[in-house]
Amino acid sequence: MSAVIEAAGLEKRFGETQALAGAGFSAEKGTVLALLGPNGAGKTTAVRVLSTLLKPDGGAARICGYDVVHEAVQVRQLIALTGQYASVDDELTGSENLVMIGRLLGLGRAQAKDKARELLARFGLTDAAKRATKTYSGGMRRRLDLAASLVGDPQVIFLDEPTTGLDPRARNQVWDTVRGLTANGVTVLLTTQYLEEADELADHIAVIDRGRVVASGTASELKATTGKQTIEVRPADRFRAPEVAELVTRLTGETPEVRTETGLVTATAVDPAVLSELVQQLGQRGIVAAELALRLPSLDEVFLALTGHSADDQNVNEDENHESSEELADAGRTA
Repeated sequence: MSAVIEAAGLEKRFGETQALAGAGFSAEKGTVLALLGPNGAGKTTAVRVLSTLLKPDGGAARICGYDVVHEAVQVRQLIALTGQYASVDDELTGSENLVMIGRLLGLGRAQAKDKARELLARFGLTDAAKRATKTYSGGMRRRLDLAASLVGDPQVIFLDEPTTGLDPRARNQVWDTVRGLTANGVTVLLTTQYLEEADELADHIAVIDRGRVVASGTASELKATTGKQTIEVRPADRFRAPEVAELVTRLTGETPEVRTETGLVTATAVDPAVLSELVQQLGQRGIVAAELALRLPSLDEVFLALTGHSADDQNVNEDENHESSEELADAGRTA
């Protein structure tokens, strides 16, 4: 199966800032590809190149087989882009926003209204269809923004940090919406700095740092790259935590972290057989475990292992605000 999104060796510079330094990734039809990285890593620049808003300085990219530079018109007919903030008109109702976009895309009045009703129902916004968008919650506005992206029936949607600023409930609503999109065959490229979001949604993750893809794979594959798991045990009697720590040290060969306020003991473990041995040892000593688990590393731990800094580290070589302003100026010159 050929990839719907293909990027190879993408390069883009803004003055002295190297926003993309040879980034490459791909996505198959009906899947979610997450570009995971901190602010300034080059995620938004990559999206703007793929959506034909910027011309790359080097490398190549194709959407559904069309070159994003030389066949930009064809690409634009196949894609939709939703930025970090909802772009709907606050004064119009939800229905009016979607009808307006349908008309701008060349739909007849009746066809635009039918499409608006269909999308409002699909995104659970029928009851709010006649309300001004300014009265919508953050999650509702984001869902309306996503609905607007589908008026033209795109095959590929770019979601640039779609849950920025949303509360957990609204974020879950957006996640459900994204899952619905891929279930209908839409390919989604998602940029995010939220590790949980990539873990929840992505079929494939490309870890991007300083304009380069430093690793890629499924969440499980990336977690397996560290070669370690984490054992966590919390005795019901927290005052026995030092005794538990001694056991964990002996079984893992690692010095565990002990949280004195809760009694939680954690340590890395290479051999998963450690868990069963620990259960046996706890039983022999009469220690009741209130919490006991062996888990894979988090994506944050993977990111740290790959890059030497955490995914929420802002001190990278590219300033996101600088990047965005430069991109917008460049987009205006190349449109």
